[in-house]
Amino acid sequence: MYSIEALEKHMSKRKSVHTVPRGDGWGNLSSGSTRVPKIYSTKAEAQAAGRATAMRQEAEHVIHNRNGRIGASNSYGNDPFPPRG
Repeated sequence: MYSIEALEKHMSKRKSVHTVPRGDGWGNLSSGSTRVPKIYSTKAEAQAAGRATAMRQEAEHVIHNRNGRIGASNSYGNDPFPPRG
């Protein structure tokens, strides 16, 4: 499982939205926030809401697996590490 301290350290570097497991559901943590404002019943619902928030904030969207590890990450906006082509 991930630690809140590790998430806060990662989130302090740049704007980000983390889709994380919460009890029997899923939620989204934004940079600077310590609580999940809404719990979704499925990961897909939380991901869609997190993606919309990240796009609106031009932030990174980090999607965690049930065990808390990062499963995927997408950047919306100014990516400091763009893909090489």
